[in-house]
Amino acid sequence: MKKINIKSEYCVNCQQCENVCSNLWFKEINKEKSCIRILNENDGIKITVCSQCGECIDICPVQAIYRDANGVVRINKKDCVGCFMCVGFCPEGAMFMHPDYIEPFKCVACGQCVKVCPTGTIEIIDKKG
Repeated sequence: MKKINIKSEYCVNCQQCENVCSNLWFKEINKEKSCIRILNENDGIKITVCSQCGECIDICPVQAIYRDANGVVRINKKDCVGCFMCVGFCPEGAMFMHPDYIEPFKCVACGQCVKVCPTGTIEIIDKKG
């Protein structure tokens, strides 16, 4: 299963991961349209990204969410009805919505954030099983 692994203690909040993600998928630099989110909290930096757990798959009333051959959870936007049940159900808060779009969005472990991270905070792992 391909997924993003985070070592948040190394994050310097440069926001390069958020920028490259939103620019790749939505053609603009906008952290609210990023599939990875960095938050400054009282106890430090919290990075939210999909762990590919798949709990959202069963909650989708139209079966628009599925796991691909690499183990990555994906949304079929043609089948999605925009109910956003998956957004509310996600245990990690890593399924996102934006008022410009009728479908939710999430990390698909494309690896672009890994390439731009200057501190090695983000990595792609391929865990079998």
